[in-house]
Amino acid sequence: MSIGYACILLGREDTKMSRCLLKNATEDRLRSITQANLAALSNIIDYNIENNIMLYRISSDIIPFATHQVNNIEWWEDYYDILNAIGVKIKNSGMRVSVHPGQYTVINSPDGDVVKRAIEELKYHNRLLECMGLDNTHKLILHVGGVYGDKNLAMDRFQNNFYKLPQEVKERLVIENDERNYNIGEVLGLSYNTGIPVVLDTLHHSINADDNRGLYDWIRICSSTWHNEDGRQKIHYSQQDRDGRSGYHSKTIDTAEFIKFYNGLVDNGLDDVDIMLEVKDKNLSALKCINLTSPSIPKKVLEEEWARYKYLVLSFSHRKYNDIREILKQDSISPMRFYAEIDEAIKMPEDMGAQKNAALHIWGYFKDIATDTEKREFFKRLEKYMEGGSVDSLKRYLYRLAKKYNEEYLMNSYYFFVH
Repeated sequence: MSIGYACILLGREDTKMSRCLLKNATEDRLRSITQANLAALSNIIDYNIENNIMLYRISSDIIPFATHQVNNIEWWEDYYDILNAIGVKIKNSGMRVSVHPGQYTVINSPDGDVVKRAIEELKYHNRLLECMGLDNTHKLILHVGGVYGDKNLAMDRFQNNFYKLPQEVKERLVIENDERNYNIGEVLGLSYNTGIPVVLDTLHHSINADDNRGLYDWIRICSSTWHNEDGRQKIHYSQQDRDGRSGYHSKTIDTAEFIKFYNGLVDNGLDDVDIMLEVKDKNLSALKCINLTSPSIPKKVLEEEWARYKYLVLSFSHRKYNDIREILKQDSISPMRFYAEIDEAIKMPEDMGAQKNAALHIWGYFKDIATDTEKREFFKRLEKYMEGGSVDSLKRYLYRLAKKYNEEYLMNSYYFFVH
C-alpha cells in the first residue's frame, strides 16, 4: 500500500508551478515556464523520495497551454531528456504517479468540438507520462462527464468515444465516480463494457451512493476491474470540509476518521490498495497518514514533524503547544496521540492572542537584524491584524523576511502554508 497526494507540495519554495495568461503566452514565456515547471516537478519527486511518499499525482500544468494552438513548441522532443531523467527517478524509487485532466475534459459531450479538445487533453497527459518512460501502471484518471438530459445516451456516447481513443490512451485510462452525475455502480457498468479500471472516490460515494451496500464491498468489487498490467488497485480518499458545501475537501485529514477507514481496509483484506488523498494540506496529510500506518516510527521523525508544525499549533493554542511538547519528552511516543493533538489544535477557532503570540515568536528571528523600515512594517501589520484585519498579510510579510534572511528552519514551517 502507498499513500500519496495531488499536485501541490506545501512547505518548499522550489516546488511551485508557474503559469501565465493566454495573452502573455509568447514562445519565450512558454519555454521559461516549462523549464521552471519541470525543475519544480523534479524537486517534488526528490521530496517525495526523501519522505517515502510513493504515490503522487502530477499537475496538468507542467506544459502551459499544451493543447492550445498558442503553444507550437515540440516539448516532447525539446524537453525529452529532462522528462526522461525525472521518469528514471520515479522508476528507480518505486514511486507510482498519475495524471488527472480537469473538469472540462469530457469525452461524452454531445458537442463534437468539446470531445475533440478532450481527446487532445488525454493525448497530452499520456504523452507526458510516455516521455518519462512510465508504463501503464501510472494512470490517467477521468470522470465520466455530464448527463446532458439523458444519462443512458450520455453513457453510450462515453463508450463509443472511448473506442475512438488511441490505443495507448485506452490502456492507461481509469474512470472515477463523482458526487453528482455517475455513482459507482454506473461507473462499474461502463467498466464491464469497456475493460477500463475503476477508481472509487470515498467522498463522492458518500454523497452519491449506488445502494446500501457497504463501502468496503464496493472497493472489493472495483478491485476486479484492475489487472496485472494496471498495477495495484487505487482509490481516492477524502473527508468533507466541515465549513464547506457538500463535496468540498477538508483542510486536513482527521486522524481518527482516517485510522477507522484504514483499519476497515485491513479488516476486510483490502490493505493492498493505493490511497490517493484529496485534501487541502496535500503532502502534510500524506506524511501524517504514512506515519500513522507505519509499523514503527522513530522518535526523530515525529520531532522533525513537530519542528514544522510547532508555530502553526502555537498560532491556535499555546496550551496545545505545551501539551505536544510534553508528549515529545516521553521515551515512547504514540503517533496517533501526537497527530490527534495537532488535529485538535488546528481545528480551533481563530484566537487573535494566539496568532499574535506566534507572530512575535517568529519575529524573534529577525528583531536584531531587521532594518528600521522592516520593524515598522512588521508592527504596522501586526497592529492592523489586531484591529480586525486578516492574518494572511502578517504571515506573508514574515515569510518574506524568512526568505530574505535565509531562515530555512522557518521557511519549512507549516505556519506559512496552512490557513
